[in-house]
Amino acid sequence: MSNAISIRMSKLAVSLMTATLLSACFNVSSFVHATSTYDTAVLADNPVGYWPLSSAVTADQSGNGMNGTFTGSPTDTTMPNGDAAPVFNGTNQYFTIPDNDYLEVTRTGILTVEAWMRPDTLQFTNYESSGYVHWMGKGTSGQHSWVARMYNQTNTENRPNRISGYSFNLSGGLGAGSYFQDTVTAGQWIHYTLVINTVNTNTTYPTGYTKVFKNGVLRDQDKLSDYSIVPGNGTAPMRIATRDLASYFQGAIGKVAVYDYELTPTKLAAHYSTMTN
Repeated sequence: MSNAISIRMSKLAVSLMTATLLSACFNVSSFVHATSTYDTAVLADNPVGYWPLSSAVTADQSGNGMNGTFTGSPTDTTMPNGDAAPVFNGTNQYFTIPDNDYLEVTRTGILTVEAWMRPDTLQFTNYESSGYVHWMGKGTSGQHSWVARMYNQTNTENRPNRISGYSFNLSGGLGAGSYFQDTVTAGQWIHYTLVINTVNTNTTYPTGYTKVFKNGVLRDQDKLSDYSIVPGNGTAPMRIATRDLASYFQGAIGKVAVYDYELTPTKLAAHYSTMTN
């Protein structure tokens, strides 16, 4: 064998070994960098966690390593900008991110949770309590943190398709929350943002507040003190399409971002515009 051939074969062996090591260490198949102007806009605002989501992508794009896993095999659909997002069947499919301090209010006193959601039904099959599903959240018994909720069109509280977000004491019970209650069309994308802020206090909000935005517009703001909420550092995982497996969301969820500060309405409106335009 000539020296040239031997050298080429040695280089090939090194390349194959390097690729194998990279794949094993970093799970290259599930890690993708920002691929759209929307991803770029979100990452420019420094989220502590960002999951663009599709059935094949589980990596946290923020750089903080909070990679998730799918349970079940959701299919993909298309978001308004053409990006892919998973469709959950409302029965047994969801996405789990392990517990991390970045997912808690207590780390900085502020948590912002941003996502796009598309309910594919107005009457969920696997609901809980008065007739709602927890379509995203962090909480289990004795370890409650926060949750995003959507009510069935028909429920015992007369809250047709209300979409809300709550902050809880670790012990659970009633949470402090904000909401919007508009007519919902199945199959229509909604840009949702929940803010929990214990830092910006004043005489109106002595211990802080919750806020909910729809499509980049503030729709409701409420006092944490109304329910004596003092957020704690829980140990539950964060889940998407369910919270604690007691109810399941039927529809699509994509572009989930978590921030450790409160995004301005201008930033949220810009995110909405980037996706829809």
